[in-house]
Amino acid sequence: MAASGEKPYRTYRGGRQKGKVPLPGRERRRTSGPPPQRHDVRRRPRREWSGKRIALWTVVGLILLLIVWSVAGYFAVRSGVGDANNRLQSTAPGIDTVLHHQNGLLMSNSSNILLIGTDHSENGQPGRSSDEHSDSLMLLHTDPKSHRLVFLSLPRDLRVEIPGYGSSKINAAMQIGGPKLAIRTVEQFTGLPVNHVVIVDFGSFVSLIDAVGGIDVDVPEPILSDRFDCPYSASRCSSWQGWRFHKGMTHMSGHMALIYSRIRVNRLNPGDSDISRGVHQQQVMQATLSKLASAGTFFRLPFSGGDLLKPLSTDLTTNDFVQLAWVKLRAGTTLHCRLGGRDLGDGYLQPSENDALVIQEVLGNSAAQPPNPADGPYGPGCLSGNSAFTQTK
Repeated sequence: MAASGEKPYRTYRGGRQKGKVPLPGRERRRTSGPPPQRHDVRRRPRREWSGKRIALWTVVGLILLLIVWSVAGYFAVRSGVGDANNRLQSTAPGIDTVLHHQNGLLMSNSSNILLIGTDHSENGQPGRSSDEHSDSLMLLHTDPKSHRLVFLSLPRDLRVEIPGYGSSKINAAMQIGGPKLAIRTVEQFTGLPVNHVVIVDFGSFVSLIDAVGGIDVDVPEPILSDRFDCPYSASRCSSWQGWRFHKGMTHMSGHMALIYSRIRVNRLNPGDSDISRGVHQQQVMQATLSKLASAGTFFRLPFSGGDLLKPLSTDLTTNDFVQLAWVKLRAGTTLHCRLGGRDLGDGYLQPSENDALVIQEVLGNSAAQPPNPADGPYGPGCLSGNSAFTQTK
């Protein structure tokens, strides 16, 4: 029993005081040192976009856009190339049997590409519905290792031996045996193997040039043509003088480029001839290739890549076209060459002995030499750069 006046138990106050629940550890921390100080938590400030970061991401975005645009353009061109390949096979089945296999990549190995311009019925000229002569013959020789491009023009009236058919004008091979015989004839006469072929329909070539926004051609001399393909009424055409081109750099639409490439008579220079027409065709072809490889055409490829190849029939693949554009871009030297001979008054050009020298100049085995005046107005030779051939009598 507890002593009198003492309770046998302790009285505890119910409930809890305000504040944190006192824990042994917490009480010890509080009693072992000064009261803890409260630290404010500060958020890290947002990093502002600096000029370098903006420039970096802009470059990354442009690179991604360039990649996407290139892929879209590639597929658009591939569709057009596929159609061009099918057109060639339907026109000349088995043409691969007469073409020499390309030795390695086109961008790193030399190649010979035969460009055949045709003037068949699609050009709309009356009376020529069955005429399939090659309107122009040109060899494009690429030499990536030396960064050279060579355009070799073969005059249509040049007398050659057509395999199996005897002596005739070189442009007759296309009508007699189509692209196959034209390839064999050119190879036999020049001694140069043909690796690829491109057949250009001049009637549709207008749309290609218009699709790339026209071309710029440096006209070497004033030209007044004869009255062919008059664009006016019959009454006005009777007094019309002909097509005029002024000397100097001229921007041409597809139609004007076609007219320029067909001029055979210059009334301001009697020395101009079919040889001059070959020069014009070289200029148009080179200007078109330059425009096709330009940045402006690149940005239009996703929308018009397939349409650009509608005038062409070729064995070149999409990758070949890409490599050819790269070779064209890196070419530091461009030669304009032609084969030629003497006009004996019978409608033919008798080949010159100097044609063999021109072939060596094309191959880079000798320096380019202009036509020898002793060969007459139609002599063979090569000119470098943007120079153009002219004839005088």
